[in-house]
Amino acid sequence: MRAFGAGEEWSRLTTDKNDKPDVAKPSVTLPGTVEKIIPPPHPSQPEKAQIGVEGADDLYREIRVQNTLTDEDGKPVALKAGVKVEVTIEADPTATKPKQDSK
Repeated sequence: MRAFGAGEEWSRLTTDKNDKPDVAKPSVTLPGTVEKIIPPPHPSQPEKAQIGVEGADDLYREIRVQNTLTDEDGKPVALKAGVKVEVTIEADPTATKPKQDSK
């Protein structure tokens, strides 16, 4: 994951795996808030950030991710509790299908 705009109110989370800048991927971006930082249960395990995703179903609103991001200089950074974030979900075009209109 990568954080952009360090020191700004909003941070952007993206993944770097298999990014192809010339191919547009279907995506959705939802706002969220880092609700809390969860210390690791054991020193060998990573710290987690719990993010509340706006627009998600109640039972699935919170996600937990490793709280290690990379800034634009390649240095590790961590999210702070209470900050606003954007959660982007992307898929390879071959992993999607046309959506049927619901009537």
